[in-house]
Amino acid sequence: MSDRNKTPLLLSAGIAVLLIAGSTAAYWFGIYRTRSPADMPVGTSIVPQDALMTVSITTNEGQWQKLRQFGTPETQADFDRLLAELRDRVLTVRGYDYQDDIQPWVGREVTLAWLSQSSPPISTDNSTSSLPPVASEQSQLVVVPVANPLRAKQVLEKKESRVNSQEGDRTYKGIQIKEIKGDASNSYSTAVLDGRYLAIASDPQAINRAIDTYKGNPSVASTPGYKQALSQIQDALPLARIYINIPEAAATASATSARPVPLEELAKFRQHQGLAATAILKSDGVQLKGITWLNPRSEKQHLAANNAKTMPERLPADTLMMISGGNLAQLWQDYSQGSTSNPISPMQPEWLQTAVEETIGLDLQADLLPWMQGEFSISMIPAVEETSMLPFGLLLMVQASDRRAAETALDLLDEAMREKYEFQVENGQLNDRPVVNWTHPFGLPSVTRGWLDDNVAFLTVGAPIAEAIIPQPDSMLAASQLFQKSVPQELDPNNGHFLVDVERIDNIFKSMFQLPPELDRQLGAIRSIGVTAAITSPRTTRYDVFVGLRKGDKPAPLPSPTIDPDASSSSRAR
Repeated sequence: MSDRNKTPLLLSAGIAVLLIAGSTAAYWFGIYRTRSPADMPVGTSIVPQDALMTVSITTNEGQWQKLRQFGTPETQADFDRLLAELRDRVLTVRGYDYQDDIQPWVGREVTLAWLSQSSPPISTDNSTSSLPPVASEQSQLVVVPVANPLRAKQVLEKKESRVNSQEGDRTYKGIQIKEIKGDASNSYSTAVLDGRYLAIASDPQAINRAIDTYKGNPSVASTPGYKQALSQIQDALPLARIYINIPEAAATASATSARPVPLEELAKFRQHQGLAATAILKSDGVQLKGITWLNPRSEKQHLAANNAKTMPERLPADTLMMISGGNLAQLWQDYSQGSTSNPISPMQPEWLQTAVEETIGLDLQADLLPWMQGEFSISMIPAVEETSMLPFGLLLMVQASDRRAAETALDLLDEAMREKYEFQVENGQLNDRPVVNWTHPFGLPSVTRGWLDDNVAFLTVGAPIAEAIIPQPDSMLAASQLFQKSVPQELDPNNGHFLVDVERIDNIFKSMFQLPPELDRQLGAIRSIGVTAAITSPRTTRYDVFVGLRKGDKPAPLPSPTIDPDASSSSRAR
């Protein structure tokens, strides 16, 4: 994207409120006044339906004060400097003060949207087979609700003398538009709709499209399944609400990717409709309630069941990281089917299949996946013995749907390790359980594999950690304070979890590597991350995420403005 399209989120929000001074007082009064439904973000009825993404952020100052309390002293200072810089660039330089000039009249949330500049009109039949547009640039649209029109009129009339004089008026479909002219990255269009909304766009075409939507064209609010999806993730006091148009976003990602996706593959994304999330501040972090849903006319349906139940109970309480699911074979099938049309897929399935065959001589599709149709987990567990050369080991556990096929594949794996890599493969005992140990004369990481109960196969790599799970953990992860506080519990039954103890892993990695200073500083503010996923219907999937954050000092006032607002206003007036 060009610099014009890299405007930070908060900067765009600030632009939305400062440009209001370009509108005349008469705009603030309208006979017919529209409102977004109470359960949908304000302004989504004005954003075109083919928008790539929308973000609605609260204007509640108390919420932002709570957010500023999180982090280390270093990250708190970074965040405060960012807020102060945005305030100076957006408001102070134009002679505005948020508390005095904006807060008295602005509504409860401001909606930002990113529009594709090359999107064609939306198909009237909502076809799932039509090819998505290929777009390389975006326009920004901001919708600001006016909660107190009279107060807005009183405040802004006093500020008109400070408005940039380089502006022009035009009319589109009966609505007056002001064009604020500046350099290539600072030209905007503004329009007031029925005295209730101010729309600001980064270019004239985008403001026209907002007016078209206001006049009746399809909006984000009228997207199939949008209202129903948001009803599942509502909260009384959200910090932010996010929506991503999956087909449009995929087309844009492909256009800017080093690995563009063919149009016929991108068309598959028409099976999907959207992703929405609500961000909520908690006393010890931020929670995200997310949902994805399919196009109502798509043939695709979610097949996986919510049968992930036991893996967190099989892991020790001091587990560093864990990802679990209900069906490993189904998960891989879903990933494989979607990766060819996904421009941001981290790995092509063909690569892994080839790597498995060349490395251990087994066919992923024929030898491994057919018996991996039960629960699974991949985890990182600290070394049981302090004398271990490695501080942690990796553990794979899979509930076998066919134990005989699993044993055949594992025997072939043993043979490949012995013949191809000269591992010593020996049968052994661990806490009265039979195991198979791989050791190497050159000191490569050791491997232990075996069975838990009758049908759960396990394999460990790295530090010896099998003792922590055989025959069972002394204290299990599912009952630990880390799991209970970090992993959302509302989705029950569910299709799997993700958990990472960021604080402890950061300490381990710092003892092994020198992390980049910026990454080290950011990780220092995070305690843990937990995720729970569930299939809530054949067409919807829910994701609950919690990011545990450090609690810092009470935030001090933001740094004083570095710009003289009076001098800036005088120079613009001249």
